Amino acid sequence: MYKYDSTEKVITLNCNSIITLKDIDKQLNDPQILQEEDMTASNHDASNNDAKVVWILNAGIIVGNKATLYINNTDTSWLKIVADGKTAHPIEVIGSAKIDSVKITSWNPETNDYAKTTGDDDAIPRPYIKIAKEATGSTEIINSEIAYLGYSEEDCSRCSGLGFYGGDGSILKGNYIHHIWNGFYSKGVGDMIIEGNNVHNNNKYGLDPHTGTHDMVIRKNVVHDNGATGIICSLDCYNITIEGNEVYNNDNVKDEIGSRGIALSRNNYDSVVRNNLVYDQGRCIVVNRESNNNEIYANVVSDCKVGIIANSDANNNKIYNNTIMDSTIALAVNSSAYDNAFYSNIIINSKEFEIMDSKEDSDTSSSGSNSFENNKLINSKASSEEEYAIIKILP
Repeated sequence: MYKYDSTEKVITLNCNSIITLKDIDKQLNDPQILQEEDMTASNHDASNNDAKVVWILNAGIIVGNKATLYINNTDTSWLKIVADGKTAHPIEVIGSAKIDSVKITSWNPETNDYAKTTGDDDAIPRPYIKIAKEATGSTEIINSEIAYLGYSEEDCSRCSGLGFYGGDGSILKGNYIHHIWNGFYSKGVGDMIIEGNNVHNNNKYGLDPHTGTHDMVIRKNVVHDNGATGIICSLDCYNITIEGNEVYNNDNVKDEIGSRGIALSRNNYDSVVRNNLVYDQGRCIVVNRESNNNEIYANVVSDCKVGIIANSDANNNKIYNNTIMDSTIALAVNSSAYDNAFYSNIIINSKEFEIMDSKEDSDTSSSGSNSFENNKLINSKASSEEEYAIIKILP
């Protein structure tokens, strides 16, 4: 039913069934591989029948294409995956998985603490969760805490922490996701829901659907204090809906124009960014690098260097009915962006510029083809021409 490779230190689940950690423990019966740390009557909450069991896993788990790994609070409260600084034990799903109301982290037995990294040691191997490209089923991670996983992809491809490379129809809902090397990452995944998560203090991005991700809903998450962009869809993503999220203080340097709250980048198209609250960022919302045919509306952004910007060949995007408050520059468009429409936005208390339109001196796709209509200014600080901008003050 289960096979353990002592050389690779990997448990492979090949059976056509639902498998729990308790099942694996009974089959292997080897505390050097999987050990129950604590299961006493005093740690059992009879009111909700959740067993307060802590497991120590000193191996990786590969879930075969017919198997389902089920880690839930009937027999698990916390799964500690050993991180000795040498081997990165994965949970790799080729079949399907359900993780419900548990905690999964790395664990360093020498320090009796999580395996923690900084920018100087992010190449040190740590465990990771990877949903494989060839996954035959979906993965659900709900009401759980996923933390202290992953390490630099320069040293291990697809080891960044919480990566979905397959598993269409998966769900990530109601979780605490933190101190992961790259936060959430996906590639080529479709029909996924990411909802109601608190995503914070990850080394790089918070939520990073990438390369060909499509038909994804990112809804009602709180994304903050991540090392880079809060939410970014990048490289040929399409039909992405980003709505109702609270995004703030990502990149931890709100005065730097490079930090971003929400970004559509590198040919992101046919997507929607709406009803989000974004604040304390260098740039609150960015449409960037040939992203096209997207709608950005009904967002409230504040306390940013730039509220909303169309940048780097972004084209044919609609940016409307947003409220931009207390930002240095409310709306901005780069000289290479074209055919974008900014209309019916409300701009309040801009510190320097209400609308910054780059100089119209490009030979081809100049900002002159962008349109600004019916944007309402409140407490305007009407500005004159600046070194890199023509400021258009609209009624």
